[in-house]
Amino acid sequence: MVDDISHEGLRVLLREEGVSFQRVKTWKTSRDPDYAAKKARVEHLYAIADGEVRPEPGEPEVIFCVDEFGPLNLQPHPGRQWAERGGKHKNPGRGPRPRRRATYTRPHGVRHLFAALDLGKDKLYGHIKTIKKRRQFLQFCRYLRGLYPPRVRIAIVCDNFSPHLTTNKDSRVGDWAKANNVEIAYTPTNSSWLNRIEAQFTALRYCTLDGTDHTTHTEQASMIRRYINWRNRHANDKRLREIVNRANIA
Repeated sequence: MVDDISHEGLRVLLREEGVSFQRVKTWKTSRDPDYAAKKARVEHLYAIADGEVRPEPGEPEVIFCVDEFGPLNLQPHPGRQWAERGGKHKNPGRGPRPRRRATYTRPHGVRHLFAALDLGKDKLYGHIKTIKKRRQFLQFCRYLRGLYPPRVRIAIVCDNFSPHLTTNKDSRVGDWAKANNVEIAYTPTNSSWLNRIEAQFTALRYCTLDGTDHTTHTEQASMIRRYINWRNRHANDKRLREIVNRANIA
């Protein structure tokens, strides 16, 4: 019977039955044995930051969400941009808009953005580094620690990327946190979506990388820093909030 129905007729029939053509996304279930405990702790810290609960004695008063964004390559990025109008509004003397160049080799290396979101102040911080290892992570953590007096306990929410972890061979992260009144709260494995910094990266990519073709890392880094400054001055911008809220899961 379906063979006798046109494509348009089939669409009408399905629409009447309450069926539409939709995208399907995959979901990776976390196998972390401590999933419930880690998730509950992160959500409790968010409740403190949102003012929903008061921190108990010894609990963090300031909550940071930290992660790395990158690698930042020098390459043309597809996306939207401001350009002269086309079609019937096109200037007759203007040629066709050039396409983005293709890149087959990228000899300029990469950069990495260490970023943090202060949930209480709704303020974004970022440092750009050439590599992202434990030493660079600790340098950024020390910077965040310096934003508040030592007596103020802070929490840093981050994922299980190896430079964030304390291991039997390298205990620098745990030792530093213990000595500096800091709690490192890890999201469960395969659950980085719990980190609220992820939604900020969506907005950063939309505002700084989409439709660009930076020629140097200095130029690219300058635009990222300008965006962070703008974002902190306009945290309640309607369009920005729409992008963040659409991407935010946690």
